[in-house]
Amino acid sequence: MRIVVSAQGDTLESPTSPVFGRCPTYVFVDSETMSFEATPNPAMSQGGGAGIQAAQFVVERGAQAVLTGNLGPNAYDVLAAAGIPGYLVPEGTIRQVVEAFKAGQLQPMGGANVVAHAGMAGGAGFGAGRGLGRGMGMGRGRGRGMAGLTPPPPQEPPAQPGTELEALRETLKDLRQQLAETMERIERLEKES
Repeated sequence: MRIVVSAQGDTLESPTSPVFGRCPTYVFVDSETMSFEATPNPAMSQGGGAGIQAAQFVVERGAQAVLTGNLGPNAYDVLAAAGIPGYLVPEGTIRQVVEAFKAGQLQPMGGANVVAHAGMAGGAGFGAGRGLGRGMGMGRGRGRGMAGLTPPPPQEPPAQPGTELEALRETLKDLRQQLAETMERIERLEKES
């Protein structure tokens, strides 16, 4: 199986990266042979849409599973549309998390585990109060900051072939892909205006 790990370096002994869309490197690992290929993240310095671009990049490179610390909603939707599961990894080296994956010790992500744009400078969603500890904060977070801290929903059981559930999941997969493409187009148009 071809696994991609968000990484801070380009060897199997490199530490994992806690972020997906803006990690420095993706390490693609063959789980059977442990052969690997390290590739710089082309979306790391993007002003916006890094998660979407990063997810599309790993999909195009043939990833069959993503091991990372955090996965935003845009990246999650692109990966889910392509049928690629994400797994939550603890700190450790690339080799350690791949071995944990092979042993079935990693928790699958049932959804995004951070809010949109959490990887961008400025930390969207967190309050920008200026009360200096005197209770006069201006609280510009708009209540979105904590949304990503809720646990992901449980994974649904696999559908039986030929069932209505299977057909609905296929429709959902298509809709997620359309949503990801629409969101990317909106971001592009907003930048142009």
